[in-house]
Amino acid sequence: MNVLELEGIRKSFGDLEVLKGIDLKVRKGEILVIIGPSGAGKSTLLRVMNMLEAPDEGVVTFLGKKLDPNRKRLVRWARSRMGFVFQHFNLFTHMNALRNVAVGLVKVRGMEWEDAERIAMEYLKKVGLEDKAYNYPSQLSGGQKQRVAIARALAMEPELILFDEPTSALDPSLVGEVLDVMKSLAGEGRTMVVVTHEMGFAKSVAHRIVYMEDGEIIEESHPDEFFTSPKSEEARKFVGSIIDRML
Repeated sequence: MNVLELEGIRKSFGDLEVLKGIDLKVRKGEILVIIGPSGAGKSTLLRVMNMLEAPDEGVVTFLGKKLDPNRKRLVRWARSRMGFVFQHFNLFTHMNALRNVAVGLVKVRGMEWEDAERIAMEYLKKVGLEDKAYNYPSQLSGGQKQRVAIARALAMEPELILFDEPTSALDPSLVGEVLDVMKSLAGEGRTMVVVTHEMGFAKSVAHRIVYMEDGEIIEESHPDEFFTSPKSEEARKFVGSIIDRML
C-alpha cells in the first residue's frame, strides 16, 4: 500500500524552477531517505508533500485522497496525519516541553489539556525527556529541543513522518542523540521520509535512497547499491565526494 504518491510535481519560485516533474511513491512502513547536494530541491519537495508549499503542477495523493491546496479542510486533515519535524525545531517558546507536545492534541484533536498532557508525557518518555517535561525551550539543548519536536510529531499518531534535515542545526556533539531516537522509530516499522546529510544514518536505516540534483530525481536504489555502485554519473560524483571527506 502506498501512503503517499507524487505525480508530475513542479514548483517554481519566480523564474527558478525548483522541482521539475517529480514522480515518487512512499510505501507503508518504508523509510525513504532523500539525499543530494544543497539546492537540489529536497526540502521543497518535503514541504509540497504536506502542502506547506502548493505545487504549480502535479498531484499529491495521501492515503488515497488527492490533496487540493484550495480545499483547506482536506489539507488540515492530511497535516493532522502527517508529522513534520523541522530543521529549526519550531517549538513555542512560551510553552514548556510538555505543552509543546500536547498542544496539537488540544488544537487539532479537540482533547482536554489534562488528557493531552498525559499522552504527551508518554511520548516525552519515549524520546528520553520525561525529566525535562516542565522545562521551556530556552532551558533545553538543541538536541533536546529536536527530541521534543519528534515527540510532538509522534503524539499525533501520524501515518507518515517527514524529517527535514533534523540534525543540521545541531552541534555535532548532539547529533547522535537525535539519530538514536530516529533509529528507534525506524525499528518500529513507522513510515518515514527523511531529508538528511547524515550518510551513516541513511545507509543503516533506509529501505530506499532517493538521490536528487537540480530539482530532479536522478536515482532511486537500495542503500547498499547506492553507496557501493551508484548507476548515474551524478550519484557517483556525490558518493565520491563523501568518501573523500571521510579520508
